[in-house]
Amino acid sequence: MMHPSCLTVMRNNGSRWRRDLNTSQSRVYSVTDVEELSEATAVTVIPAAGDQVSLLLQRATQAEDRAQRAEEALARAMDDLHKLKLLAQGLVLNADTSRGPSCSGAIAELREDEDEAYFSSYGHYSIHEEMLKDKVRTESYRDFMYRNMDVFKGKVVLDVGCGTGILSMFAAKAGARKVIAVDQSEIIYQAMDIVRANKLEDTITLIKGRIEEIDLPVEKVDIIISEWMGYFLLFESMLDSVLYARDRYLTEGGLVYPDRCNISLAAVGDTQKHSDRIAFWDVVYGFKMTCMKKAVIPEPVVEMLKPETVISEPAVIKTIDCGSVTVSELEFAEDFSLKITASTICKAIVGYFDIFFDKSCGNKVMFSTAPDCTKTHWKQTVFLLESPIPVKTGEELPGQITVHKNRKDPRALLITLDIAGRKQTYSLQ
Repeated sequence: MMHPSCLTVMRNNGSRWRRDLNTSQSRVYSVTDVEELSEATAVTVIPAAGDQVSLLLQRATQAEDRAQRAEEALARAMDDLHKLKLLAQGLVLNADTSRGPSCSGAIAELREDEDEAYFSSYGHYSIHEEMLKDKVRTESYRDFMYRNMDVFKGKVVLDVGCGTGILSMFAAKAGARKVIAVDQSEIIYQAMDIVRANKLEDTITLIKGRIEEIDLPVEKVDIIISEWMGYFLLFESMLDSVLYARDRYLTEGGLVYPDRCNISLAAVGDTQKHSDRIAFWDVVYGFKMTCMKKAVIPEPVVEMLKPETVISEPAVIKTIDCGSVTVSELEFAEDFSLKITASTICKAIVGYFDIFFDKSCGNKVMFSTAPDCTKTHWKQTVFLLESPIPVKTGEELPGQITVHKNRKDPRALLITLDIAGRKQTYSLQ
């Protein structure tokens, strides 16, 4: 009997085969016949019994050493990979924003498959229920149109991102001659049923598709209406699509509503919120998880603040005129100063927005998403500070905010706050 460790070369129909019998699975390799090789049926090399035991022990020791070295190398590689991951995250989140705004057509240039997730999210009924139940939002649009019917009488109106068609129906009831409602999500089919159920199909035309990819049945429209606002106003970048529609379809002297928007910031002294969100990671069920703080801080918190936790006067950091603003201007860097109203510790900065229906309106309408106003589904956007800042009543807390689109996902925002020399970038996605 051959010993398992031997190497055998056998003749087989003019070819030779090499078989390594030390492996658990036999591997057979074809070897071209070489005439100089011996014609013997088999050549077998078998080590002596004593040498065999010694050789096996030596090999086992060497294998164990190699395994230990490999395990140590793997551990080092995993550690290096983790450090590289943290470095990459830092490079992305703290990228130099001085390069200027991204391409003005970032949203328009997205392929349908790249934007599918965004529109699919608006195909779910719950999100439309939430928006319709937001009375501040929905009634503000209704009141603006019903109280300013002279603006809409006999006009052609475009509703960008119509959803269930509620704004289109308001416009029709306000006297619009024709309303064109556009939406890419599947909700458009329910909107068609809703429009028919309310006998408005002769006035409202619904079109499924991205505004950037379709052709309207008219050359120009008189008014564009849209509820495009996202968290911190600009999240989701839907305003880009409204501006595309404005530049392509709006007639000379036409109107866009809402026509003006503000973004404001204020200081926050909510110790409990900071503790719940940040200090929580110091010890979790007896284990240190402080490394999680670096991952948690860059995620803004979207929620309702208690008005009493605001410790400064608000500062408007951006005003947007929807009739003239360009897409590139939606990425910006602005200095600000917050006048402190309480001696305490600043734990966070809150961002919110105000919406105005002003232009050509005899009855102006506005609403705010500020902490001291009626709750909306937008709530507020809270940027927690890694290192809280002591402040005193009456002093000014200076800072700078930079807002730009995430290059990999132009519907997401990267927001950098530089306050009292402490800089942090947040990713709203």
